[in-house]
Amino acid sequence: MIQAFAFYLFAVLCIAAGSLTILARNPVHSVLWLIVAFFNAAGLMVLVGAEFIAMLLVIVYVGAVAVLFLFVVMMLDIDFAELRAGFIRNFPLGFALALVLLMELVLGAGAYRAGALKLGKPDGHAAVVAGQSNIEAIGALLYTRYLFLFEAAGIVLLVAMIGAIVLTHRQRGDVRGQNVSKQVARRPEEATRNVSPEVGKGVQL
Repeated sequence: MIQAFAFYLFAVLCIAAGSLTILARNPVHSVLWLIVAFFNAAGLMVLVGAEFIAMLLVIVYVGAVAVLFLFVVMMLDIDFAELRAGFIRNFPLGFALALVLLMELVLGAGAYRAGALKLGKPDGHAAVVAGQSNIEAIGALLYTRYLFLFEAAGIVLLVAMIGAIVLTHRQRGDVRGQNVSKQVARRPEEATRNVSPEVGKGVQL
């Protein structure tokens, strides 16, 4: 009973939050509703036993992507009047695109019910070992069968990160950089100067 109640609660809140994400007039409110939708989607994943995907939704999407969207939207000076004007101007194109996507979904559902689509059947080679959690099974599969693909994906992300840093790095002429080797090689007598100023003369800098 509690499982069914939790499912309907998470499902209704997820659909409502997703709808408010689109319908909200304020972009900040849209991002906040998107975060609510992610949390409820994570709850649905926990109910079906996919706790790893639920953790990814909370850590990656809520903790990184949605928060990044929120900071960007709050820091940018957005002209809401111009934003609404752009929405009205692009509404016919968006509506036509939505109709095309809806027709594709209806066509796919009809083909599946008609038996025209033959989905693959699991052969059992990736079945979860009894007593093993979902996260342990994914980790064992990633670091055994898909190890090279996993490492290749990591290298691609590393190269993309280095490329982004190189492309956005700019040398500033108004900031003088530090010469670390010169600072380390400097001797104490070069760093300080002992003087004996006369009375009333003060210290010359």
